[in-house]
Amino acid sequence: MRSVELRELMLITIQVRPIVDLGGPRRYVAFEGGTFEGRDGLTGTVLEGGVDWQTVRDDGVLEIDAHYTLQTQSNESIEVVSQGVRKASESVTARLMQGDQVGPDEYYFRTLVRLSTAAPRLSWLNDLIAVSTGDRHRNTVRIHVHEVL
Repeated sequence: MRSVELRELMLITIQVRPIVDLGGPRRYVAFEGGTFEGRDGLTGTVLEGGVDWQTVRDDGVLEIDAHYTLQTQSNESIEVVSQGVRKASESVTARLMQGDQVGPDEYYFRTLVRLSTAAPRLSWLNDLIAVSTGDRHRNTVRIHVHEVL
């Protein structure tokens, strides 16, 4: 059986707006923008307009369904679809909601990431599966994306 390896792909830093509570378990977080930088000189911005739709389960786990766009410095668009979970104790969740500094090792924040682009130079992104670890701050989310080899 072949083992799975990970290779660092990129770091995405997203500026987020306040959570919009839709009542019940549903809510969303809109993205204001941000930046990304990756291997092989891949850099650019996170376009405004992305959204992270979230469901808060009865056990307090947050289900994540984010959809947004990266734009490279060469004006190439990359669609990002990221689905996963964030699990934290009640006290850590309260600290996150207050905007306190919480170490990423204090909670579980993982997503499956799919990338899609029409840019010929970046077409290799269409054929990979990636996973991420995340850390949430008051107005930003940092997503560490790794290609699954």
